[in-house]
Amino acid sequence: MDKIVYAVLFTLLLASSHAQETDIPVKGYELLWSDEFNGAILDMKKWDYRGLGPRRDAVNVKDTVTLDRKGHLVLATKKQGDSYHTAMIGTQGKFETTFGYFECRVQLQKQVGHWSAFWLQSPTIGKKIGATGESGTEIDIFEYLKREGDTVHHTLHWDGYKKDHKTAKKTPRIPGLSKGWHRFGLLWTEKEYVFYVDGKETWRTNKAISKRSEYLILSLEVGNWAGNISEATLPDDLLVDYVRVYKKIKNKVEPKDSADKK
Repeated sequence: MDKIVYAVLFTLLLASSHAQETDIPVKGYELLWSDEFNGAILDMKKWDYRGLGPRRDAVNVKDTVTLDRKGHLVLATKKQGDSYHTAMIGTQGKFETTFGYFECRVQLQKQVGHWSAFWLQSPTIGKKIGATGESGTEIDIFEYLKREGDTVHHTLHWDGYKKDHKTAKKTPRIPGLSKGWHRFGLLWTEKEYVFYVDGKETWRTNKAISKRSEYLILSLEVGNWAGNISEATLPDDLLVDYVRVYKKIKNKVEPKDSADKK
């Protein structure tokens, strides 16, 4: 009997642990869109390859984007002859939305020389300088550079990428970030952005609030910002367990916004 009770308790504990991993840190939101990556190939009804061809110090190609048949998307950086090949996918033209809670669960890359990111982008960013609500904001939910260890980047870019370009950033240190699986989330409302890592708030700001629909991007990029790629042991990859987007349930009241915390 004791063995049976132990087995039941162990099963309940595992179920509870999994529930904690998948519970979102905001209330009053329901699932709108997701990809659990349970198939054999990328779902082209949800995603498209983005920016194929040269980008920064690498080339974006299709064969760096695969599914491992274990429920994970694999974005890889490889060396091909004298070139580096890497990966970027996005939902532009297939799924775009305004406001909500956005979350992905990933296992980060292990090598220097390239960085991973989960971000939102506006198709009209910088179109009207000073009109961020209308033109949109690049919202980097996370960027990760192995050379920085357990530090993550949350960044906003607005008013285009030339002379009027503006940015705001927070770079919290998250002990243990470089190992295992982690969840990166963003709550985007009409009043603020709230960033989360593993369900805990890491930055809250009311700067550059976009009020137009934006699309999702997952990427690996090669560049000196991330260190010297020649020092990396390749291939190296970013594993993605899921991407989920939640929408506010109608008639639910938003919590009061707070002051911008830099």
